[in-house]
Amino acid sequence: MSAAELQVQSGAIVAQRLFDIAYSIDLGAVEQLWAKRPNSSSSRSQLATSAKAVAFDVPPVLLTLDPVLVMINGHELSAAVTARLYDFGVVALSLRLPVTNCSWSGFTRFFNAVDKSIGPAAPSDIWQPLLASLRQTFAAILTKPNLSALQEDYLVAVVQQWNEPIAAAALQDRIDLAALLSGESRPLSEGARSDLLRQRFSYYEDDLVVLTWDRAFIYEPRSDSDVADVLEVANAQLLELRYYDELLDDELPRMYDLVEETRRGLNLFAPRRFADLARKLHTLVAEVTELTERVDNALQVTEDVYLARIYTSALDLFRVPNVGAAVNRKLAIVRDTYAALYEEASGARGELLEFAVVILIVIEIAIALIRR
Repeated sequence: MSAAELQVQSGAIVAQRLFDIAYSIDLGAVEQLWAKRPNSSSSRSQLATSAKAVAFDVPPVLLTLDPVLVMINGHELSAAVTARLYDFGVVALSLRLPVTNCSWSGFTRFFNAVDKSIGPAAPSDIWQPLLASLRQTFAAILTKPNLSALQEDYLVAVVQQWNEPIAAAALQDRIDLAALLSGESRPLSEGARSDLLRQRFSYYEDDLVVLTWDRAFIYEPRSDSDVADVLEVANAQLLELRYYDELLDDELPRMYDLVEETRRGLNLFAPRRFADLARKLHTLVAEVTELTERVDNALQVTEDVYLARIYTSALDLFRVPNVGAAVNRKLAIVRDTYAALYEEASGARGELLEFAVVILIVIEIAIALIRR
């Protein structure tokens, strides 16, 4: 570490909290409702890079909310608030606290203080009132709203300008990124530091992105927000897949119970009961499959190799493919059960028809004998 500590001339701390609030959200209706509010602003999110290189499948709606006061280290600070609504039912709330003329060590302490004040372990929840207000505002246009307790959080340190020109390659000799990204006050071992700082990316000589599971550092002198937006999309995808993973976890035991109950209740109405249950399972499979496809296609990355690397690394780091694979395995179980139930319903219906034919034949024989 150099004796001359770098100063953050311009930067920000951005705290994000994501919630799943519905099966889907009508984004066009969101814009129309929001436009009726006084002094309101909204926009469809677009990335700064070429739309042919990276683009949202369905651009989310970005809303500017009223600033809120947050208590950081005993000081009341004003935070800018935005909400980004995705068509697959996720709301991403962001609180942005600007930082100017601050030493790197002070920036790190402030970053960790923000996490303690408004992070997952904070004593008071500043997020729920914001979320409740959005739920109330858009209640009429939410498709199948839910009150899921699942949420994802992420903390981003953004530096736009240092007090002196510096290349990204020299930054790690001048600042302690491990202390910022780990939240630890004690020095980390060399192995732990190496693991923590493994996901590093640079495109120009003067930019740098370092990713971890719950924190990121972004040095971007051009005030480009594409990286932060891409990280938010990855977190939104993780949250949505986690929601359906838990939904299927709850549904599978219930499905087994219903199947056993249906099989135990063999009677004249068994074919209908099998068919009704099969239809319910088919509806569940269709809904989850549709949503997972929309989530998988939320961001289309084609030509921008740099953003593609960051996006793919974030998905892997957040274990999105693993959760997606778990959802697909459980969907396969539901599909197989649906197919088996459909076959049982068809078989039971065939047996009932055969039984009816036999009864009719017996009746015909009995009538013929009586007539003689």
